Amino acid sequence: MAIDINSKSCGSRESRIGSIVGFSGSLSDIKEEFACGGCVENKKRCFSQAAACPSGCALAQAAEINDAAIVHHGPSGCAAIAQVKPAFELLAGAIGRDRSHFAYTCTDMTEADTVFGATDNLKDVILETYRRYHPKVIFIGASCVSGVIGEDLEGVVDDLKGELDIPVAPIHCEGFKSQIWASGFDATYHAVLKYIVKPPRQKTNKVNIIGFTAGMAWNTRADIIRILAVLGLEPTFLLAASTVEELEHLSEATASITTCSTLSSYMGVGLETAYGVPFIRSLQPHGITGFEDLFRQLAKVVDKEAEMEAFLQVERDIYLPKIDRITEQLTGKTAMVAMGPNLGANTARVLQEFGMKIEHLSAWHFDKQYDDGRRPEALKYLIAHSPNDFTYTVNHLQNFEYMNILKSIRPDIFLSRHPDSAIWAMKIGIPGYCLYDEYNVFGYKGTLRFGKTLLDLILNRSFTENLSKHVRLPYTDWWMEQKHDSLLEKAV
Repeated sequence: MAIDINSKSCGSRESRIGSIVGFSGSLSDIKEEFACGGCVENKKRCFSQAAACPSGCALAQAAEINDAAIVHHGPSGCAAIAQVKPAFELLAGAIGRDRSHFAYTCTDMTEADTVFGATDNLKDVILETYRRYHPKVIFIGASCVSGVIGEDLEGVVDDLKGELDIPVAPIHCEGFKSQIWASGFDATYHAVLKYIVKPPRQKTNKVNIIGFTAGMAWNTRADIIRILAVLGLEPTFLLAASTVEELEHLSEATASITTCSTLSSYMGVGLETAYGVPFIRSLQPHGITGFEDLFRQLAKVVDKEAEMEAFLQVERDIYLPKIDRITEQLTGKTAMVAMGPNLGANTARVLQEFGMKIEHLSAWHFDKQYDDGRRPEALKYLIAHSPNDFTYTVNHLQNFEYMNILKSIRPDIFLSRHPDSAIWAMKIGIPGYCLYDEYNVFGYKGTLRFGKTLLDLILNRSFTENLSKHVRLPYTDWWMEQKHDSLLEKAV
């Protein structure tokens, strides 16, 4: 299975790799879905209280690029998903980069535009955006409205070739095309591969690091630079505060690595397919096992395994005794995890490294494979090494289900990658932790910091317990007492 970077769009995860958004069972049950490829019943949801739009993920990724501009081709309400984060401004300033060329604009499609079309207006907005901000690339973000009426975004790109000397790249992230918001990641990376990345002139010692925040924690950024130096390599962080010039040369890298394969698999496989850049298919660098797995595999690519082993031993001597002391206190504590499928599986593994027991794992969606046909390493490892079976659901941020499960299993802590979900757990007296930055659990140092945070949250419960006494939940006792498809009876 290969990626065609020259195709108009990459397609949704449902149609391309058979991903699903509904499942109820256990870890042992989901193992069988690897074999049948998501052939379970009820794999699509007929009811959702809330869910994110693929456009949000797609354009949030594009907005991280330092000298890019986004023209959102849709009604003004669609532009409400714009994630123009001040953190990117701070990061750009900290590393000495100018972000003044970034812009997020909208064509403000009207009812008349849905009847007569709006490509002329789109061209005008693109030209005005360029005139005001002079970005190095302009992304056209599709919307449900522009998609439904069949706006010819590629035609607009062709018409502007003689007027602009920069790439203009459509991102086909119409929300109605996928229930899986991670399809938006793929749409943006497809646009980057097709319109920005150039064929290699020569190979370099760069490593493409594909992540959500791309080392926005500056101390972690320094750690990554230090570790890669052991192998004679340098990082290219993607996409936060990256430049169009850096993106043009991604094909020249020694390898690509990632902190989340759900996010990065399309870009990693695409660079490997089109330009031969090795994509390291390891566990992600969270916890001891994941960190060591990734950097050992990267060391093999550059034939510096001995140097990496020496480095790892020094780090172990410093951090493992401290991690062991935290593990003694966390052993036997219970947890529920609700995150994207890859980060969730990696986080569950790290909790098990601390001796904790996973009671339930919920994934935003389920990828049976990636675009190269391989199974996700994080879930494969968890299935093979988990000391206990536990309930497993595919749930794209349906808090009403989380509340039912939390009420039933009452874990010592609930970990989510969405702040609102963590707050809901606290409303019923269960400590909640939003693990938003994937670098919080990076390497030995991050694992130690993560363990200390877990211990603090579990032991210092007074705020959570007091909060639960003064919150009136919107859910009835009837709902909270329901068995979630009798799943809890399956757990070992």
